[in-house]
Amino acid sequence: MPVVHLLDYVAGNVRSLVNAVEKVGYTIEWVRTPEDVEKAHSLILPGVGHFGHCLSQFAEGRYLNPIRKHIEAGKPFLGICVGLQALFAGSEESPATAGLSIIPQRLSRFNDINKSVPHIGWNSAVLVRTGQNGDQSFFGLQDQSKYYYVHSYAVPYRPDYLEAEGWTVATAKYGDEEFIGAIGRRNVLATQFHPEKSGTPGLRLLKAFLDGRQWDSSMPRTLHSLGQGLTRRVIACLDVRTNDDGDLVVTKGDQYDVRAKAGTAAQGLVRNLGKPVDMARKYYDQGADEITFLNITSFRNCPLVDLPMLEILRRTAETVFVPLTIGGGIRETVDATGSNISALQVATIYFKSGADKVSIGSDAVLAAMEYYRNDKRLSGRTAIETISAAYGIQAVVVSVDPKRVYVRSNSDTIHRVIKPSQVGPSGEEYCWYQCTMKGGRESTDLDVQQLVEAVEAMGAGEILLNCIDKDGSNTGFDLELIREVKRCTKVPVIASSGAGKPAHFTEVFQQTSSDAALGAGMFHRGEYTVKDVKDHLLKDGLLIRQVEEAL
Repeated sequence: MPVVHLLDYVAGNVRSLVNAVEKVGYTIEWVRTPEDVEKAHSLILPGVGHFGHCLSQFAEGRYLNPIRKHIEAGKPFLGICVGLQALFAGSEESPATAGLSIIPQRLSRFNDINKSVPHIGWNSAVLVRTGQNGDQSFFGLQDQSKYYYVHSYAVPYRPDYLEAEGWTVATAKYGDEEFIGAIGRRNVLATQFHPEKSGTPGLRLLKAFLDGRQWDSSMPRTLHSLGQGLTRRVIACLDVRTNDDGDLVVTKGDQYDVRAKAGTAAQGLVRNLGKPVDMARKYYDQGADEITFLNITSFRNCPLVDLPMLEILRRTAETVFVPLTIGGGIRETVDATGSNISALQVATIYFKSGADKVSIGSDAVLAAMEYYRNDKRLSGRTAIETISAAYGIQAVVVSVDPKRVYVRSNSDTIHRVIKPSQVGPSGEEYCWYQCTMKGGRESTDLDVQQLVEAVEAMGAGEILLNCIDKDGSNTGFDLELIREVKRCTKVPVIASSGAGKPAHFTEVFQQTSSDAALGAGMFHRGEYTVKDVKDHLLKDGLLIRQVEEAL
């Protein structure tokens, strides 16, 4: 297979990019030294995380000048995410750090007054104008396609400014802000989105770049379609654990109890709903916008590098080209060999195996309690802080497991209460949401608002909001909980627990400002598909990503 060079400077999940490049018929050769850049014909510069950290990594590795020379020599260059940002003069994220200044403009942070930041999810990349190229597609970009973005800083679009310098620009809109989603000129292409995580449209762009097809008349550009902007995300969640025969299976709990109820044929046994890799691929084909694996088995007898979940991630990432999140065990630990392993090292191993995000649960609760004991001072040592500092806040999800505690009066507790639409079991008119740990088995004196505010301060980029009261109920999401959490955080919130039919997804998106919604049992049991949910959302006028045929 023809070769493309990839510069890896510990940029998060590059395994998926390698898999995507191989999927479209090319093979990767790694750039390990500045001299390797000089040898490269086609060069890909990936990147996630902090602008200043990434540029300092380039500088320390003596890569900046070789990259400039590669571009100036007219050799093919693709920058992805921070790889795009590096081409510009600088960023508000790190004002003192200079970019490559190939493009004379700077990045600024999204306004979070009326929307969540980071900007996470599927958005457009619409060509501003094509000039003499008419309806030809630019590296396979299509107006109606959606691409996966995850970033807090962007290059604001200035009409005709870069076009006057010969650049072709495709833009996306987030709220009332229009920004550069992709940009190219001659041998250079750069995308703010991740093509390796963008399903068929992303693979199409990668192949066009590697084949050298900048303008392609064989793939006419589809003109502006309805529904530009960020879509509503539908996420499939797979709880993975060993069953009673020792096999790794997907299971589903009822208020976190994964064993079959009395009176069933499998009474007392772990519910076995299928094989993790096969089910992830099925949901990808159905149109899932992300796949989340929650590892609810503790593999205490396995050295860390041999964890069964690592193999599941590796195999899934070979054929599933949407974001993958892994939760469970992301904490400081001692493995079976007696080695001390930090939370950052655990996360790094998962990223190298194919994960894009890690989800932290009980450790986040412990960190939040320490945060308040220390008068809201950050320690810099927590899993959230160390991982987000290394890989960016978008790589850290905090999974929250609250439950309702009813009280007769708002003066009966020091915690923030709401007046729910339904009274409690003894007629109580108020409740607060108590955070739990260890799969709901251990309660704490921390309310959900306190937890969310603490972890956002530490660097969490997203909240996975479960609800013990709703788990396995199939009665819909806890809308009151979601509204309350959205009021006290600026980061995106994923609604979880309670989905039983497609209408529940419409309900949560229309009645709350939730950024995404997660389903599990209704998919695993075959009652509905992800496509059923998306068709229902589309019918109800909600913007979604539609599946495109494979290459």
